[in-house]
Amino acid sequence: MSNLSRRNALSLGVALGLASVAGAVPAWASAAGTDPWWVWDDEVDTLMAGLVDSGGVPAVNTALRPWVNNGDPLPGGLPDGLAAHLRRANRLPSWADPAKLRRAADFNRRKDTYLFLLYGLGSGIMSTVIPREARSVYWSAGGANMQDRAAKTFTFGYDLSELGAFEPSGQFVVTANKTRLVHGAVRHLLPRSPHWRAAADEQVPISNGDILVTFHSLGTFVHRKLLEWHVPMSAADEEAFLHQWQVAIHLLGVRDEFIPQTWAEADAQSAHVLTPLLAPTAEGKELAADLLGLTAQIDLGVTRGFLNEFVRYVLSDAVGDWLGLPRDYAAAVLIRTGWPAYIAFREGLLPIAPAGFYLFDQFLRALAMLFLNKGTSPTSTPITIPTGNRPGA
Repeated sequence: MSNLSRRNALSLGVALGLASVAGAVPAWASAAGTDPWWVWDDEVDTLMAGLVDSGGVPAVNTALRPWVNNGDPLPGGLPDGLAAHLRRANRLPSWADPAKLRRAADFNRRKDTYLFLLYGLGSGIMSTVIPREARSVYWSAGGANMQDRAAKTFTFGYDLSELGAFEPSGQFVVTANKTRLVHGAVRHLLPRSPHWRAAADEQVPISNGDILVTFHSLGTFVHRKLLEWHVPMSAADEEAFLHQWQVAIHLLGVRDEFIPQTWAEADAQSAHVLTPLLAPTAEGKELAADLLGLTAQIDLGVTRGFLNEFVRYVLSDAVGDWLGLPRDYAAAVLIRTGWPAYIAFREGLLPIAPAGFYLFDQFLRALAMLFLNKGTSPTSTPITIPTGNRPGA
C-alpha cells in the first residue's frame, strides 16, 4: 500500500472509529501460520454442494422451516450427513460463558436504541463499501430483493440481541446454523456466475477472513462508536458484548484461533483488514441506493436529506461521497448538535428533553418498523438456502 493510501485509510479509520490507537499490526494469521482468507467451511461446503447439485435444497428448506428455537429438536426429513453436522454444531462452544452472555443480553436491552441505529444505518450501509461483501451480496440470490434481505439481516441482529438469544428458548444458535448453511450454498453457487467472477478478486467467497471483516463492520465498529459517543459502559459490559460476538462468529464457522480475544486485538485487526479495504463499487452503490430507497415506503418523519446526513454522520463524509449522497447542510447541523444531546438526555445527563428529541425518537422507531418486515415483527428470521444466484447472473 502506498503512503498516500495508508494516510487515506488512516483518515477514514479515524472517522469511522476503527483505527487502532496504538497503530499495532495484529497477527492476522494463526500461530500456525494459517491465513483466514484461505479458510472456508469444508464440511458444510461439501454438504451444501451435494444438496445444490442433487436438487435437494427445497426439501431441506421445508424440513428446516419449523426449526426455530435453540432448544427445538432437530426436525426429521434431513439427509443423514446434514443431520449429523447440525447435531454437532447446534450447541454453544465449551468456552462460552453463560454469565457473560446473560450480561450481554441485558446490555443489549439497555442500549438497544444506539445498537439498532449503528447496526442498521451504520453497519448495514458500511457493508455496501466492503467490495467483496457488496459483490457477493449483489450477485447472489439475496441481492435481487433488498427489502427481504434487509429484513433478514436486521432480524439476524435482532435474534442476537434478544434477552434469551443463547438460551434454549432463544433463536440465535439456530439462526447462526441456518446462516452457515446459506453461506455454504453461496460459496458453491457464486463461482458459477460469470458476472461475479468478472468483478471478484477471490475464487471462493465468504472465507473466515471475510466473516471476520463483517464482524469488524458490526461488533468492533459499534463498540468504537459507543465509546466515541460517550455512551456509559462498564468494563464488564464491554467484555460481555465482545464475548457475545466471539460466540456468534464461532457459530458461523470461524475457527477459534482467528477470533480476537480482547477489544484491543479486535481494533487492531479492524485497522489492518477492514479500513484499508473500504471502497466504492458499482454493485455497492446500487445496493446502498436500494437500502436507502426503502425509506420511501414508510413515513420516517424525516426528509431523505436527513437520512443521508445521518449516514454521513455515522460513517463519514468520505463514505457519503462514495455513495453519492446529496448534502443537506441544515439537517447536518441538526444531527451534529442534536444527536449528542439526545444521548445525554437518554442517559440521564440532561434534565430536560432537548429540541429535536422526539424527531430522533420517531425516526429510530420508524426505521425499526421498516426493517422488521414493513411494520410486522417476525417471530423468527426467515432464512432459506438458495438454489441459484441473482436472476441473470
